[in-house]
Amino acid sequence: MTLPPTPDPDLDVTELAAIARGDRAALASLYDRHSSALMALGVRMLADRSEVEDVLHDVFVEVWKHAGDFDPERASVKTWIVLRMRSRCLDRLRAAPRARWQPIGERDEELGRNHTAAPGVADMDQQVDAGRLRRLLAELSEDQRAVIVLGFFDGLSSSEIATELEIPIGTVKSRVRSAMLRLRQALGVLEQ
Repeated sequence: MTLPPTPDPDLDVTELAAIARGDRAALASLYDRHSSALMALGVRMLADRSEVEDVLHDVFVEVWKHAGDFDPERASVKTWIVLRMRSRCLDRLRAAPRARWQPIGERDEELGRNHTAAPGVADMDQQVDAGRLRRLLAELSEDQRAVIVLGFFDGLSSSEIATELEIPIGTVKSRVRSAMLRLRQALGVLEQ
């Protein structure tokens, strides 16, 4: 059994600089040194090896595209890549329930079921819920509303929202957290 190469921080920085210049061999070398640890992290977080392989691929595409953005003053290359892997896995975990969500009516049609409710009852309930949701969203600050709409209604990940709004990903996460807290309080889920 061949063990993966030992990570070398100096070599990592050198290769990341080469990757920023378009050196594919440097990307392959960086991948060889770090992919095993990243796979292990991904499997612990997502459990599905094929999904982890997709995430790992996406992470190294990001490394290729953003190698020039790396700042050695802020973190090591290994930490930079591990944080990207962790963030993408968390994005997948958060997106999983939304990706599987489908309105009941569409799901019932696929299964060949007929609706037994009186015509218009479901529509009325949806209109009431939609109106309440609009009112609750209107009570949020514009910044909070933007991250909620992009994340929950447009299905963007935290990193995609950060790119769209041109703000740091940490800001996205704190705005989502504070907006969700306000929404929960308004719905009576949390005590004020």
